[in-house]
Amino acid sequence: MSAVTTFDDVLAANADYAAAFESTGRPGQAARGLAVVTCMDSRIDPLGMLGLVKGDAKILRNAGGRVTDDVLRTLVLATHLLGVDRVMVVEHTNCKMASATDDEVHAAIEESSGIDTRSLEFRTMSDQRAALAQDVQRVRSSPYLKAGTVAAGFMYDVETGRLELVV
Repeated sequence: MSAVTTFDDVLAANADYAAAFESTGRPGQAARGLAVVTCMDSRIDPLGMLGLVKGDAKILRNAGGRVTDDVLRTLVLATHLLGVDRVMVVEHTNCKMASATDDEVHAAIEESSGIDTRSLEFRTMSDQRAALAQDVQRVRSSPYLKAGTVAAGFMYDVETGRLELVV
């Protein structure tokens, strides 16, 4: 199957989107001074859960919503160049990254595909709240973020839509 046919559905949807698109005229700054680090889980709507609109925040997503080196790099740019002065790290209930170990994930991938992924670190979490606290501390202790940047950790419940301040 070619790339063109594989993506026909989303390209058609984009054509409809572009036909009705109106630029907000907003700059690339985070209008609300907020960055949200959260999981790539498709049950999470970061803007909706926080009552935000496009342009209000910088949204950084990865498996587990972990504060990786790349997330820190992005936050450095966001705090110095894009108006961010608050960082929310948002974990969520029923996260796949909190239900397996890295070894189990490596084994499952190798079993299903024959690919050895042991050179990758998946950053699974045996204690999700402890991992959240550790990730928030990584943000708070980074010497590269703009002085005065505030960080906190939250747990999002995918069943109720509620957000809980944890750290």
